[in-house]
Amino acid sequence: MKKLAIISLVCIIIDQIIKVVITTNVEFAHSINVVNNFFRITYLQNTGAAWSILSGNRILLIIVTVIALGIIYYVFLKDKKIKNYESILLGLLLGGIIGNLIDRVRFGYVIDYLDFNIFSYHYPVFNFADICIVISIIILVIISLKEDKNGNNSR
Repeated sequence: MKKLAIISLVCIIIDQIIKVVITTNVEFAHSINVVNNFFRITYLQNTGAAWSILSGNRILLIIVTVIALGIIYYVFLKDKKIKNYESILLGLLLGGIIGNLIDRVRFGYVIDYLDFNIFSYHYPVFNFADICIVISIIILVIISLKEDKNGNNSR
């Protein structure tokens, strides 16, 4: 549990530091070209969830986030012995969720800045916290599916 808390805290700190650097050095809605036709730093303010879903519903998104944190606690952490890899993955997940929650509570929006064009597709702009969330969920799902396939109990 200690490892989980440390990883969460490190993710939150990294996320918030990057967001301060972006907001103090890049004008809103402007881009810095890093790799031509592939990667830019673009400062945006997302009032919605992923892909701006539910834009402008700050209170609803905060409530849903707090409920998600409660579900994660209940399903994965409450009265459970978690494995080393679960500590790492849940630490990433919680750190990412809390990093974006901090923005939403403080500002009413989430600060996004990673802007990619992949095979002529302009991917929605995202941030470090989003990376933590997505990576942890993908790996947790893969592990869960492997455990189910092998007949092991999974959450």
